[in-house]
Amino acid sequence: MSRSVLSVCDLSADEIGAVLDRAQHTKNQGDGRGSQLSGKTGLLIFQKPSLRTRVSFELAVTNLGGRALYLSPPEVGIGERESPEDVGGVAGRYCDLIVCRTFEQSNLDRLAASSGVPVVNALSDWEHPCQALADVLTIREHGGTSGRTLAYVGDGNNVARSLAIAAAGEGMHVRVSSPAGFELDQASVSAATQRAQASGGSLTLIADPEEAVDGADVVYTDTWTSMGQEQEAKQRLEAFAGYQVDAGLVARASRGASVMHCLPAHRGEEITDEVLDGPQSVVLDQAENRLHAQQALLAWLFD
Repeated sequence: MSRSVLSVCDLSADEIGAVLDRAQHTKNQGDGRGSQLSGKTGLLIFQKPSLRTRVSFELAVTNLGGRALYLSPPEVGIGERESPEDVGGVAGRYCDLIVCRTFEQSNLDRLAASSGVPVVNALSDWEHPCQALADVLTIREHGGTSGRTLAYVGDGNNVARSLAIAAAGEGMHVRVSSPAGFELDQASVSAATQRAQASGGSLTLIADPEEAVDGADVVYTDTWTSMGQEQEAKQRLEAFAGYQVDAGLVARASRGASVMHCLPAHRGEEITDEVLDGPQSVVLDQAENRLHAQQALLAWLFD
């Protein structure tokens, strides 16, 4: 099977560094176009709709000389209308690259195993590796990574999982603050800790969000209720009371700390308008960097 990126752990810390160095270089040049996908077709299979993911991946494929094809959520039905193996096997005969945004990580793994071409995880319920690449790129641009502190406040979800591993591998001191029952899982804690031991970083789980944010250089949050969890919304609103990133919480961070959110945001829930739209917010830089990081990743896969 061709090299795929289904998880942050599919990339070593050195490989993440190389991809992000490349992304920064091409971004600084102002022209990241290349020919790595010349004559090739990238198929975007989405079970979940998206603004940033679709636009950034379509542009990345096009900028590298390829052709992007998009399949919307109803068109494929992975695991329902067709098995992941059949989707991957057929798509791999037609296309040179598959970018898949799905619910179950197992469906993504099965699709990749049958495809014979590189598969990139554009989001699953378990991980969001491309978001983490863009996040670390953004942190690099706003003060650097090594030795600095990142406080993630909220659900120990796919975003937190990928971010913790990638940031710890860059030498950051990562603090994850979640209410009981929503903490980062032990497997991800172990993976991030292993990366941290090699880089000089660390990972700490801290229940109290104020303690987690104290002196932090970066404050990050994500939605409390993700797509597909709508039936849990009321329970989650109750569980996450006290975990909102507002001006008072951000004031506990270091002077000039960056505020991050992967978007879309539920304004007034996990984050206030005052903070999201405030001078410390770098969320639009994050969104832009999805393109640069993903384009660099695709170029690296096809070098």
